Amino acid sequence: MATPVLTLRDLNRATLARQMLLAREEATLDRAVGKLVALQAQVARPPFVGLFARVEGLEREAIAQALHARTLVRGTSLRGTIHLMTATDFVDLRASILPALERGMKQILKTRLDGLDLDRWVLRGRAFFDEGPHTFDDFRNALAVEAPTLDIRAIAYLVRCRLPLVQIPTSDPWCFPASASFAVAETWLQKPIDQTKDDPRALVRRYLTAFGPGSYADAQTWSGRDGLRDVFESMRDELVVLQGPKKKEVFDLPDAPRPGGDADAPVRLLPEFDNLVLSHADRTRFVAAGHRKQVFLPALRVAATFLVDGFVAGAWQVERAKSKATLVLTPFAPLAKPVKSALEEEAERTLAFMEPSATSRDVRFQSG
Repeated sequence: MATPVLTLRDLNRATLARQMLLAREEATLDRAVGKLVALQAQVARPPFVGLFARVEGLEREAIAQALHARTLVRGTSLRGTIHLMTATDFVDLRASILPALERGMKQILKTRLDGLDLDRWVLRGRAFFDEGPHTFDDFRNALAVEAPTLDIRAIAYLVRCRLPLVQIPTSDPWCFPASASFAVAETWLQKPIDQTKDDPRALVRRYLTAFGPGSYADAQTWSGRDGLRDVFESMRDELVVLQGPKKKEVFDLPDAPRPGGDADAPVRLLPEFDNLVLSHADRTRFVAAGHRKQVFLPALRVAATFLVDGFVAGAWQVERAKSKATLVLTPFAPLAKPVKSALEEEAERTLAFMEPSATSRDVRFQSG
């Protein structure tokens, strides 16, 4: 039997369906965040905006309540980057994410930890963060007193990668200050974390549920871990094998949604660092090659973008001047009037969500 063939638009629509971007869904926060697996969150605000684009009737306070209730957490996860996850997934997926953390740590630190008793310093980190909420500046300052001759930044990075830590939510507008305090995840959640039970097959299924159809290279880009080719091959009999653009083989779950490239895709505003544009080896599924430099910025920044017909069509930002908030949209190419009207309406909703205290709000288009 011939292998089913998917166009670029087919792949685009299939992933948008799983990302709740073909229509906002009425879902609990746990279900929505679990469906997405994790939302990149090295800056506190983007996950809030990303969820607003996907969940019907979402209020900021609901996310804050979930963080304070400890059903959602913010901690080091995929690609060694801070993410927002359900507490359940943070615990259950930790062992499968740890190989990526170890790989990233070794690539960054190289030989800087040679000769040190690494387990000792991880235990020291556990004891320090179990004393009470502390920032990593606090930890590095303590290390400077204890071990002034050692590479304290390398030791702190070791602890950040190997010790499951979560950040403590506060009363800040987006729940976390720029320099957030950390706690040991097992203590904060009152749940043990077994970092030895790696299940890469489960990780692959979660990836395909959120971002499929995809290849082993796509899953490696998303997770940060290597060696997934063999995992995909071992799962070939339980997955659907498809042919994507350029005759590249992609895999999917048998019952996953694939609505077809002609499905309607509404305009949506995505925040900085949204995983939609970061989770495939070939990012043309959402970002045209000619727009890469306008989306993936210097210093590893990723622009806040908007989707038109399912693809990134421009960038946006919010400007605040006293009590006035303005959302500025910068299209990458001229837009039809109906599209501009739809974008303006969506931008007004997003701005009201982001800037509830503003007494005046405006949406403005500008040329790139």
